[in-house]
Amino acid sequence: MIDNSTEPERPRQEPEIIPPDRSRAGSDWRQPAWRTYGWNASGTHRVYVTRVGPFGVAMLMLAFVILGVLIVLALIGAALIWIPVVALLVVVAAVFRAFRR
Repeated sequence: MIDNSTEPERPRQEPEIIPPDRSRAGSDWRQPAWRTYGWNASGTHRVYVTRVGPFGVAMLMLAFVILGVLIVLALIGAALIWIPVVALLVVVAAVFRAFRR
């Protein structure tokens, strides 16, 4: 029986740790497992992430402002297109009313 029931059981054997560069039997073990540049055979690549500084934040805000201005201009343009359409409909309705009498 176990003497102390609160103590976790020890592993029966040590786990075997296989380095990534020696995992394939036919490969040269002196070759590094990861490339330090470009694409490798599996189609993945490294992505470098950095903090955004004050200039980057200013450029990001400028991009958002430009995007907002473009959206507002598009909405105003869509509204302005309807002014001549409504005016044309009013003129056509007035002409038909005049001919109806």
